[in-house]
Amino acid sequence: MTTDTLQAAIDRANASGRRPVVFIHGLWLRPESWTPWAERFEAAGYTALTPGWPVEEGDLAGAETLGQVRDHFAGIARALKRKPVLIGHSFGGLIAQILAGQGLSQATVAISPAPFRGVLPLPLSALRSAWPVLKSPANAGRRVPLTKGQFRYAFGNALEPHDSDRLHAAFHVPAPGRPIFQAAAANFNPWTEARVDTRAPDRGPLLLMSGRMDHTVPPPVVRAAWTLQRRNEAAVTELFQLDGRGHSLTVDAGLDEVADIAMAFIDRATAEG
Repeated sequence: MTTDTLQAAIDRANASGRRPVVFIHGLWLRPESWTPWAERFEAAGYTALTPGWPVEEGDLAGAETLGQVRDHFAGIARALKRKPVLIGHSFGGLIAQILAGQGLSQATVAISPAPFRGVLPLPLSALRSAWPVLKSPANAGRRVPLTKGQFRYAFGNALEPHDSDRLHAAFHVPAPGRPIFQAAAANFNPWTEARVDTRAPDRGPLLLMSGRMDHTVPPPVVRAAWTLQRRNEAAVTELFQLDGRGHSLTVDAGLDEVADIAMAFIDRATAEG
């Protein structure tokens, strides 16, 4: 989306009177990766927005930080007349949880979310998935692509190689490296932007989802986030793990199952709202 297109989407959502749902993509995927989800939620009576990260909207000239991405999506949430539902994948799932902790979400679904400060597991597969960025400190100021082989390991390991390559061709885009360095150092930096207020009383209902075969954000990482989030006494916190699924679970041929689980949770969570 351009800035004008984003404003038009916000205006459309505000004029519709429907509950808005904001989809937040992660690194190495285009905003268009959410198109099937947006169509599904629109058909169910929601108004869907699929904005890009700040540099994709023309707001920034260089690589984004987590704080800049957070503020960008917080601005979108605040511009909506109705408090939105937030659905994020990977680093988008981290951003969604940060915004929920600021009271900006009616209900939140974080799918294979990147870790925040306090999430301690660091499986070797997660390090290998991030290595194309972490191997050089200079990548903190660059946009780093994944080769087809790197994408297969990080996203498409649960798929046939040709299916992974198809997703790479359709949705892959070079990603800013700095957020990965920020997440990797979060537990060593008390001022990190990779921080979530898990106890916020206005956080709202939260569903965390993971794929059992995910290399990039393996189940122990998501479970550790859930352990922290479920300490919230004001709102429900749920965890759902899908067998046989990798990090591509929001974009591959099985996305309908993931979307149905997310929508069922949101429908329950917002029934009183």
